[in-house]
Amino acid sequence: MRVMKFISLAVILVVISTFAVAQAAPAQTAPTVKHVPITNAPSNSGKEMFNSYCAVCHGKDGKGNGPAASAMKTPPTDLTLLAKNNGGKYPSSHVAAVIKGQATTPSHGSQDMPVWGPLFSSISQGHEGQVQQRITNLVTYIEGLQAK
Repeated sequence: MRVMKFISLAVILVVISTFAVAQAAPAQTAPTVKHVPITNAPSNSGKEMFNSYCAVCHGKDGKGNGPAASAMKTPPTDLTLLAKNNGGKYPSSHVAAVIKGQATTPSHGSQDMPVWGPLFSSISQGHEGQVQQRITNLVTYIEGLQAK
């Protein structure tokens, strides 16, 4: 009789534990950025490079709302406001310097955001002309995103 009571009590505890675990909310984990190897988007298309390299954080519209934005330590810059935030003049040389890794912004160059200059050099096999073409075409494309 004691054994039956013990077994019944054990079964009841297991059932209650199962229900308690099932009712517990799933643990919330912070979003993370998955780092993947760089792909070789065409160097002659600023739009294709932007969509391949920049849109994941800055969004296809450049407003800083890309799918990885929520995982960033610092929200991505709204690239459509660069001219507005610079007295109405698009800061092309600064944008180029940021892409090359020669100027800093809160997220570029950190573990979250790559510095594109060296990455462009690696996929261009060190051909500086192609690296410069990539940067120039990206800078020009971003200039076209500026809010009017």
